[in-house]
Amino acid sequence: MTTLSEPPARQHSESETRLRVVLMLEIQDGAQQRFMDVYEQLRHQVATVPGHVSDQLCQSINDPRQWLITSEWEDQETFLEWVDSPAHREMVKPMHGCVSDTFRSLRYTILRETSAAGVTGTRAPQEVPEGLPRTTPSGQAGPPKADPGPDGVVRHALTFTVKPGSEPEVARILSGYTSPRAEVDDTTRLRRTSLFMHGNRVVRAVEVVGNLGDALRHVAMQPEVRAVEEAINPYLEEARQLGDPQAARAFFARAALPAEHQAIAGSPASGRLHRHAVLYPVKPGHGQAVADLLADYDNLATVDPTGPVVTSTVFHRDDVVVRLVDLRVPAEADPAAGLGVAGEREAALLGRLLDLGPEGDLRTVGGLSAVLAARAMNPVTDRTSQPA
Repeated sequence: MTTLSEPPARQHSESETRLRVVLMLEIQDGAQQRFMDVYEQLRHQVATVPGHVSDQLCQSINDPRQWLITSEWEDQETFLEWVDSPAHREMVKPMHGCVSDTFRSLRYTILRETSAAGVTGTRAPQEVPEGLPRTTPSGQAGPPKADPGPDGVVRHALTFTVKPGSEPEVARILSGYTSPRAEVDDTTRLRRTSLFMHGNRVVRAVEVVGNLGDALRHVAMQPEVRAVEEAINPYLEEARQLGDPQAARAFFARAALPAEHQAIAGSPASGRLHRHAVLYPVKPGHGQAVADLLADYDNLATVDPTGPVVTSTVFHRDDVVVRLVDLRVPAEADPAAGLGVAGEREAALLGRLLDLGPEGDLRTVGGLSAVLAARAMNPVTDRTSQPA
């Protein structure tokens, strides 16, 4: 969340890399004045946050429900530190009741700036390797709004972290529940649920035929699922209150890991497929570039009817990037396909975006295997429903 303030004008040196944040909101009918009242209370608080420069609140001239908040920050590090903090989430809680089901946050590095006095800044983005897309992280919040993949299946994921040391107990709880009823209504069905862990991070990926929101609400109401969610609450790094609708909505907004890209092979697969997930060690600020490179690989890989990749989904929010693939062979037999690395050039580009350590080298088979072993997520459960 970013709010309005009016700090004194300041000069920017050529060495700075400022950040522009654009937040697109849809406000509930009848809640516009309440939203303005809450915003007025918050804007002075945000003005005191270190690194905040300025921002603007705008309302669409075509649709009064559509609002836009833009803000400027001294750099992306200070913004990300604040936006991921418990203080930020506590600060914006009063706004949740005003916002409709969808809103989106976009973040851009400021490259050039023009005012009445002319150009006031011309600088290149920092720490972006040569030859990579000049893009910055994007994310979504709120209930998911997802499009079907090429096969008509909607894919989405949730992610959260648990307290270090609790991983075995969390895995036991998450693998032991009874599957909820797959049929939601005449048009919506829960197709598959896959749950993975890497360290203390949990990723739950779902596949739905029909309406994703209806499917998630259906699952959340099932007693066996509610019991599991309550059982893991004591182990979460960040506490949640599922009994409070606003708190639950805020948690699932933070946990959302949208499917940014989906690729499906044109020819049907025969025989057993191997489901595999990788959590990439993304360097700060490069989540979007990593997701783009993986999407490029999957677009080409799924064209080959005999290639190892049958389906692939790249889930991405900020610097959390997870690639979930169904392979014709075990990932260990083809680590390049398991990681989404096409060749030496792509390996070098991807390697510069990831924190692989001194031993990480995506240009060799040995390096690929080592990275795959280190970053592959452990499967906890994989449940597929039978067609009705």
